[in-house]
Amino acid sequence: MNAKIRATVWGENVHEKKHPTVAKIYPHGMHQQIAEGLREAADFEIRTATLDQPDHGLTEEILEKTDVLTWWGHCAHGDVADKIVDRVQARVLQGMGLIVLHSGHFSKIFKRLLGTTCSLTWREAGEKERLWVCNPGHPIVQGLGPYFEIPNEEMYGEPFAIPTPDELIFISWFEGGEVFRSGATWKRGNGKIFYFRPGHETYPTYYQKEVLLVIRNAVRWARPEGSLWIDSCPNVPIEKAAEKISQKGESLHKPGEAGFR
Repeated sequence: MNAKIRATVWGENVHEKKHPTVAKIYPHGMHQQIAEGLREAADFEIRTATLDQPDHGLTEEILEKTDVLTWWGHCAHGDVADKIVDRVQARVLQGMGLIVLHSGHFSKIFKRLLGTTCSLTWREAGEKERLWVCNPGHPIVQGLGPYFEIPNEEMYGEPFAIPTPDELIFISWFEGGEVFRSGATWKRGNGKIFYFRPGHETYPTYYQKEVLLVIRNAVRWARPEGSLWIDSCPNVPIEKAAEKISQKGESLHKPGEAGFR
């Protein structure tokens, strides 16, 4: 296993170019601020990628060298090429970790992997968010207290159309009264997925120490564990069976036939 965790921070980098408010808060892009937060840890090797790069910065070579991918998207979900979604999905099934941030809940890759609409309710009013830790023994929340607060954030509210999480990490309460499952994990194939809600582009959320701590913890938690993933249906000949057996009955399927993998 690589001595350092190789993380790729992916961002649309669209709002930062179009909206002065976002550009003022994140002059080098939201992806760069998230990357800087990860670079505070000596055990990470960080690269960034954006939508406007060839293959959205997610070439086969780069993904092969990525242990964990973080994903922030919002206004350009539809501009992400399906071939890149296929490529990322394949790597997650093989074992690459995926950290989906804020409005990435509606990204093609998140909906593909979870198999649901991932829809929710929302309000943009700059209200206080309080994130309660549901699982204090989990690696993702180490270094936090029972809860932490974000002074100004966009509200996401239930119902959140996701499959039941493997682990519920955070529940958020908002100043307007709504609650939301704001931190949750799933396993798909060999890969670990963590969804983390905070991160609206018009607020400086990715400068807050608790938010960056959670993302660093999540990257460590999501790193590959090195297990073999079979993404085809290989035939195991009789002579390669673990125990000695003999053919009984007619074999209807033969390797190489149409429809046989």
